Amino acid sequence: MSQSPRFRYEEVADFVAGLAGRGALRPGMRAPSLREISTQQRTSLSTAVQAYRLLEDRGILEVRPQSGYYVAKAPPALPVPTTTRHSIRPANVELSGLMLDMLEHASDDTLVPLGCAIPNQRLLSSSKLDLVLARTARVKGGQSNTYSPPRGEMLLRLEIARRALRYGQALSPDDIAITCGCTEALALALDAVTEPGDTVAIESPTYFGLLQVLRAKRLKVVELPTDAVTGVDVDALGDIVASGKVRACVLASSFSNPLGCTMPEENKRTVLRLLAKHGVPLIEDDVYGDVHFGEERPLPFSALDTHDNVIYCGSFSKTLAPGYRIGWIATGRHMARVLETKFATSLATPVLTQVALATFLSNGDYDRHLRRIRREFADTLGRMTRVIEQAFPPGTKVSRPAGNFVLWVELPEPADTRLLFAEALEKGICFAPGVVFSASGKYAHCLRLSGGHGWDMRIEKGLRTLGAMARKAFALRTPSS
Repeated sequence: MSQSPRFRYEEVADFVAGLAGRGALRPGMRAPSLREISTQQRTSLSTAVQAYRLLEDRGILEVRPQSGYYVAKAPPALPVPTTTRHSIRPANVELSGLMLDMLEHASDDTLVPLGCAIPNQRLLSSSKLDLVLARTARVKGGQSNTYSPPRGEMLLRLEIARRALRYGQALSPDDIAITCGCTEALALALDAVTEPGDTVAIESPTYFGLLQVLRAKRLKVVELPTDAVTGVDVDALGDIVASGKVRACVLASSFSNPLGCTMPEENKRTVLRLLAKHGVPLIEDDVYGDVHFGEERPLPFSALDTHDNVIYCGSFSKTLAPGYRIGWIATGRHMARVLETKFATSLATPVLTQVALATFLSNGDYDRHLRRIRREFADTLGRMTRVIEQAFPPGTKVSRPAGNFVLWVELPEPADTRLLFAEALEKGICFAPGVVFSASGKYAHCLRLSGGHGWDMRIEKGLRTLGAMARKAFALRTPSS
């Protein structure tokens, strides 16, 4: 995706905003003087003045006469989105026609990219990984131009198993099968434990790609009420599994898409006990686990499981190489059926990309890359949240994820983001309407915003324009007092 030109004053402003976003400059603290920042950043005094005026416009700095610039006091944080209650009756998956429309527009690089949750190539280590791929092709091209073993390449499975040990998963390479992204891993897991017509319990809102898979498998769903901070309502899950209506459960490990919630460890243990008691397998989606903003990666369900009741699904698509389509599945006792199904559908995952990725993982480049993108995504979501607080209608709520790079925004009703989506496209902005994250068309007043592009003036202007449109729509639909 092409980048719009950057002015020097914007770069200086972003540097100072980053200090505020990371807490190095706290609300009420004096900012570096214009002369200090111009010296430090090796720029002119006039450029520093432009940068600080831009930060004033953003609400990040405020000027005090005779005193200088200070970090503005943080406005009251918007509340997090509300938990929506649902019927516990199994229902068919009804997909919104907006889903394919949104996906088509999300690949249009002329639009402000707030739609699909795909990291921008600028943020990924694509050049380093491409060099590894090219070198692998030169040295091992002949060996790699063949079918992979059923489980995938041993080198890659070994690296995945080694990384899993860091967060409590005792996996051997033979426990892992390489897949074409996490979507195939989820599909294989569902095939292993369900039959058409069965019911699956899912988070709500949930990732729309999962809804597509569930519909293709002709499965019914129960949408579980999900808190924007702590995840699925454990009591509601207990009621539905006790009813005997559910054959499997699909949950995100951490930083779910779109809510960004992470279930506390004790809740995860409770969920595992509940599901094991009623013989309901858990399919775990952990694509965002490596994008944590805290010091430690949250433990996945599979690291806490003592019942061999979890099928673990992961991928590098959200952290490193979306185009490589490399995911994996750790299946426990279901491996034979998973391999049989994979052979019948995709046969094998390409060898060359597996070998290149294994090399990249083994030399430490991936860990350095993760540390960088975690900082960038955390900074981007913080900046996006501040703009939402300033520009969106009163009554707006926004998620506060401790990882990943998406925000879930709840507009005050009677907002309809389906109408807002069509209007935004005309203004050159793409986002994801809330209805695509529900099996039954809920969340029409919500939307998901992706921070995968990183932060620049184009993103900020797009957000402010979107906020102004939402304010206007809210004013038109709200009766005057």
